[in-house]
Amino acid sequence: MADKNKVMKSYIGTGYYDTTVPPVILRNMLENPGWYTAYTPYQAEIAQGRLEMLLNFQTLCTDLTGLPMAVASLLDESSAAAEAMQMCFSLKGKKGKNNKFFVSKDVHPQTISLIQTRAKPIGID
Repeated sequence: MADKNKVMKSYIGTGYYDTTVPPVILRNMLENPGWYTAYTPYQAEIAQGRLEMLLNFQTLCTDLTGLPMAVASLLDESSAAAEAMQMCFSLKGKKGKNNKFFVSKDVHPQTISLIQTRAKPIGID
């Protein structure tokens, strides 16, 4: 039966190799099932845990930097990259006619996809 198995390429964790996560974050955030399990019987989805994690991340950033506020949406790479693109074009203003934004092909595919999704409605190629 085992001979019928095929060795396939795994894309789990694509682009995130040789990283070190501090044990305190690993233990209290990533390995804590409270972040990704349902809290109430009528809201059986991961969204509530994600929102709470974003709030904790935002609080951590304000504690570490001493700033009065932080933007929690920058927790994930894709959102941060898309917001950076929008900020670049916002700062550029109407100067010039070039609305192209270049992203390396080596960037995580999920990040490229989100940048493309956010770029299209605001006229960025």
